[in-house]
Amino acid sequence: MEITAAMVKELREKTNAGMMDCKKALKETNGDMEKAIDYLREKGLSQAAKKSSRIAAEGLTTALISDCGKRGVVLEVNSETDFVAKNVEFQNFVMDTAKIILDKNPADIEALKTTTYLDGAKTVQDVLTDKISTIGENMSIRRFDCIDVNEGAVVSYIHAGGKISVIIGLESEGEKSALEELGKDLAMQVAAMNPKYISREDVDQEYIDHEREILVAQALNEGKPKNIVEKMVEGRLNKELREVCLLEQPFVKDGDISVSKYIQNTAAKLGKDIKIAGVKRYEVGEGIEKKSEDFAEEVAKQMGK
Repeated sequence: MEITAAMVKELREKTNAGMMDCKKALKETNGDMEKAIDYLREKGLSQAAKKSSRIAAEGLTTALISDCGKRGVVLEVNSETDFVAKNVEFQNFVMDTAKIILDKNPADIEALKTTTYLDGAKTVQDVLTDKISTIGENMSIRRFDCIDVNEGAVVSYIHAGGKISVIIGLESEGEKSALEELGKDLAMQVAAMNPKYISREDVDQEYIDHEREILVAQALNEGKPKNIVEKMVEGRLNKELREVCLLEQPFVKDGDISVSKYIQNTAAKLGKDIKIAGVKRYEVGEGIEKKSEDFAEEVAKQMGK
């Protein structure tokens, strides 16, 4: 397979490895991007601790909680440029759509599009089409998720005007105001640290096996003796799991305790058990590739030049 300059550039952006190392990795893996990332990690050439996707698409995320406080929604709507994301008409559409999801509980995006809009005269898709026509830029409803609790609270946190939105559900019979305070702290933790899982019990075995394989290759390539590789790998794997599991992360407001300990302390004060029922974190454009445009090009596009 021919290795193109664009492929090398993409791999370099994802790993921060050198250009020649990226080219060699792609040749060794016959152009398979994911395998090339693993190759660079195994050789210790990737400066990225984990696989990452470029965050390039524009738009907004938002989070909204029901009046009863037991249901929350997180939503992402994409646009072509950041100019539109700052448009009040676009922002109102995103918030109205979140309200519709809370009230009507559509099963998926397609069901949402056919749901009646707030004014009752048109569907969500009809209104979206109108916005595209009046604003003059393509927009799309990308995804949404909801969290419900039977007892307790669902809490939201929106960062940087909608670049990141988080909802977290807490099942507990504890005092609502205390749960909301705890939930806000945890939602900020999730926004900042981006855990992949709530606890170790949630980590799929395939992820663990894959990471262990990478870490073994790294240790052997570093010239470590085989008799200590296994112990080293388990130590490194445990360190990584502490980073990707919310309950094991250091609490951002007090690095001397874990998130789990912070929850336990709060539960002890309330005299009630607290369980995380669910966590959803959206970041604008994560996982979406978009062609690169500089600022001047974007301005020209907006002015119709």
